[in-house]
Amino acid sequence: VLSENVEYFRTVTEAVHHRKDEGTSRFRLAGGVVNHTVVKTSQGVNFDVTDGKHTVVVHHDGDTPALFKNGAPVVVEGHWASTAANAPFLSDRILIKHGADYTPPKVNTNKKATSS
Repeated sequence: VLSENVEYFRTVTEAVHHRKDEGTSRFRLAGGVVNHTVVKTSQGVNFDVTDGKHTVVVHHDGDTPALFKNGAPVVVEGHWASTAANAPFLSDRILIKHGADYTPPKVNTNKKATSS
């Protein structure tokens, strides 16, 4: 069955909209890395991700893929730290989406969108 192989994810706007419904359940969040927001930490990296409408802070625990950089289209796996409006998304896996099987949404990663 093909549907068993489909990988679902939420855009940043969808994730923000469903934050209270999701609670701290695990899901995938897709967007573009906002330029000049990547900060290395002792555990991994923090950065902002946007879909052009909303922006959220991601705290990633672990290594990043080789193609991870400013402006890169990513899917991060993890969960909200809490249902608070300013809570970060806690990630333990970053996927870089590229190739013929994926076309990322065109977003302007040069400026932050409104946070929610």
